[in-house]
Parts: sequence; C-alpha cells; structure tokens
Amino acid sequence: MFGSKLLGTFILVWLGLLAVPHLAIAQGTANSAWRAKPSQSAPSSMRIYGHTAPPIGYVQLCQRDPAECRPAAVSLDRMELTAARLAEVAALNRQINLAIRPATDKELHGVDEHWSYPTLDMRGDCEDYVLLKRKLLMELGWPASTLLITVVRDERKEGHAVLTLRTSQGDFILDNKNDEVLAWHRTPYEFVMRQSYLDPNRWMSLEPDDEAAALAVAGVRSAD
Repeated sequence: MFGSKLLGTFILVWLGLLAVPHLAIAQGTANSAWRAKPSQSAPSSMRIYGHTAPPIGYVQLCQRDPAECRPAAVSLDRMELTAARLAEVAALNRQINLAIRPATDKELHGVDEHWSYPTLDMRGDCEDYVLLKRKLLMELGWPASTLLITVVRDERKEGHAVLTLRTSQGDFILDNKNDEVLAWHRTPYEFVMRQSYLDPNRWMSLEPDDEAAALAVAGVRSAD
C-alpha cells in the first residue's frame, strides 16, 4: 500500500494530468488507439485456455498485503470505452511512464522478484507500473474486474508485465514500454497468462499448448 509521502507525490503527478497542455498529446495518443480495429485473424478479446499458476511475485505480494489481492465486487460488463475515457487513460499511461524511472527488483529490493508500488524515489520495474496504473484507474471508477495484470513475453522473449483493460471495444494494453494504448493484438508480445476477471487470485493461461514455457516466464524477471 502507499505510504503518505508516496501518495502525496503521486497526487502531484495526478494533478499534472488535469493541466490543459497535456490534452492535445493525450487526445492524439487516444485517437491512435481508437482507430485500432481487430483484423479477421485476431479477435478483439483474448482467448483463455484454463487455469494456471499465478506469478510468484503476485503470490508474495498477496502474502505481504492480503488487502491488495482481496476480490472486489465483480462486474461482468466490460468498461464502455468512450473517446473521452480513452483520452483520460492515455494521459494517465503516458504520465506514469514519464514519472517512474525503470529499475530492476535486484537494484531496488536486493531480490530477483518483488512486486510492489514504485519506490519513494520514483523507480520501479514493469509490474510496479502496472500496480500503480491499476490503482489510479480504480480511483477513477474502473471496476477491478476490467483491469487485469497480464504476463507476456516481450520482443526479446523475456517476461514482462502489462495491464489489460477489458472494454466494450475489446482488450487494450497499458505498457511502460509504450505510451500508446494499443489493442492487445497490435502489441509485439506473446501473451502468457492474466488474472481472471471473476477473481484476481485466479490466473488464466493465454497459451493453448505451452504450459512449461508459461511457467518459465511467470516470475516476470525482466529489467523493464
């Protein structure tokens, strides 16, 4: 959970999102995502292939702070993605990407894997960005069941965490490597697993046949 100093820092960051100069940038990013349409070979929403083991970093986070992983009221509906809402999400994604400096868990915590919010000196790795974006979007009214932590293989075939938005337009991705809000199938990633929208503590496989490979990246041991 946030300490008061960290929360105050991010309140200042969040207020920056409300300033007029960011709107043109955010709207341009949002328009790019809004035009993204699924091809006939790629559905707008990911397909799941049954249950899988959660990432060890997530398990340890839940052990340290059970409230962080407590299931909330489930909304079966996807979030309606209006142009205004997408612009807001795009601005948040960009601002957090700018505010946090990438650092590995080894550098920050002395261990290979540690899921947490970004540190007081504004550093974090991929899942730390995801946790913060998820928290801020929930404060904006997004149901937890529309914001799913997702594990992928990146362009270097390394474990990486992103945030999936379950929307009326399909599944979109927030990523610390990219300021744009992209349809999931327009990213360069191979999708491995993500949280169930029914229960954040249940994880679903996104790979039909490669269970061993999924487990190999489940720790998300990436420097991003």
